[in-house]
Amino acid sequence: MTVYFIGAGPGDPELITVKGQRLIRSCPVIIYAGSLVPEAVLQGHQAEQVINSAELHLEQIITLIKAADAKGQDVARVHSGDPSLYGAIGEQIRCLRELNIAFEIIPGVTATAACAAILGAELTLPDISQTVILTRYAEKTVMPAGEELASLAQHKATMAIHLGVKNLENIVAELTPHYGSDCPIAVIHRASWPDQDWVQGTLADITAKVQAKGFRRTALILVGRVLASDSFADSSLYRAGHAHLYRPQTGEYP
Repeated sequence: MTVYFIGAGPGDPELITVKGQRLIRSCPVIIYAGSLVPEAVLQGHQAEQVINSAELHLEQIITLIKAADAKGQDVARVHSGDPSLYGAIGEQIRCLRELNIAFEIIPGVTATAACAAILGAELTLPDISQTVILTRYAEKTVMPAGEELASLAQHKATMAIHLGVKNLENIVAELTPHYGSDCPIAVIHRASWPDQDWVQGTLADITAKVQAKGFRRTALILVGRVLASDSFADSSLYRAGHAHLYRPQTGEYP
């Protein structure tokens, strides 16, 4: 028996891995995060039990898994996005290890990747940014020392901020001294869902634009110069004259 922590992706049912889809369709027990995972992701399943974990606490979820384990039934534990990023799987894994129950993590498409796709943006551009910081706004969760937003902003890297749109005004205030008020920023609401929406602007005007949209939750904030720059060098990978293992330098290329 194995518990499969499956990343369902950001919302679009087609943005799930082939492996994740296969396991959902074959596991006799499915426990899914119904508040964030659309039921369409479960299409084609033949499970005996399908449970929405949005209504459960940790101990209840573990009780369900223990019952499946007693019957020798695999469990598809379906989370949104990639379960390794803000998926709250750490505490579940800790319990499974104590119970000696096998588990496997099946990666999924992150909200950050989905948002970059919507914006038609590459998050790592030569000369602009070669680093992406994935973080969250500290509200109920206390950030470890050195991970405060203002500290991370000193790097001026591309930044994806989860769970922060309600505190956008505070976020802008912390970012502006490091990125500059003219720095591009985007707020994407329910990326890849049928009702997805987004707004782009600068740190100077984004708060008013988001207020006009009415975004209050389920939104990701992307900030960085990569979102609005054409002044960057071509990457070395495809540059004519740049030799590497698969394209040795042998003269002119057609």
